[in-house]
Amino acid sequence: MTTNLAALFAALAAYLLGSIAFAVVVSRAMGLPDPRGFGSGNPGATNVLRSGSKLAALLTLGLDACKGWLPVWLAYQAAYAGWLDHAAVPLVAVAVFLGHLYPAFFQFKGGKGVATAAGILLAVSPWLGLATIGTWLIVALFTRYSSLAALAAALFAPFYAWFGSGVAWRGDPAMLLAVTVIALLVVWRHRQNMRNLLAGKESRIGSKRK
Repeated sequence: MTTNLAALFAALAAYLLGSIAFAVVVSRAMGLPDPRGFGSGNPGATNVLRSGSKLAALLTLGLDACKGWLPVWLAYQAAYAGWLDHAAVPLVAVAVFLGHLYPAFFQFKGGKGVATAAGILLAVSPWLGLATIGTWLIVALFTRYSSLAALAAALFAPFYAWFGSGVAWRGDPAMLLAVTVIALLVVWRHRQNMRNLLAGKESRIGSKRK
């Protein structure tokens, strides 16, 4: 298999994995309402929590993070083994994230990608992932706004990736670009939340569905 073909295959596989909307899958398996039909309408862990099931929300959060982590981790292993070019790893990272945002299996209507992005960052570097997750936790703890926490984490993630590149983890300009693209997409997907925050209409973590 040629280098370019291997990269395209890896990216396609990552996109298809990212296309599995675990919020919908978990909700159906547990007999809960489709998360796309209440609250924010977003198929993500925060909206699943509004169904009243903390277990379903935790499962969604964990599975969405794992589907971001797994293909990037596998791509790194394949690159170290010489089966895949290292330049393909950032492509895989963006592909799995796009799969979550625009899933082929769910009419291209996906979530906002916060948990999946966290999984991707953990695969790039545990320190990068933990720094970004820590930012989310601090903002969420003090404000109880998941969207505001996500926006803060997204804005800081490229800075963390740049600051630690070549220091806390291997420097990779292509991966820094991929992290920046993912962060910008997270911000873009939260544009309605930004309007709600400014208008004082944004729901807080743990609020019940309407």
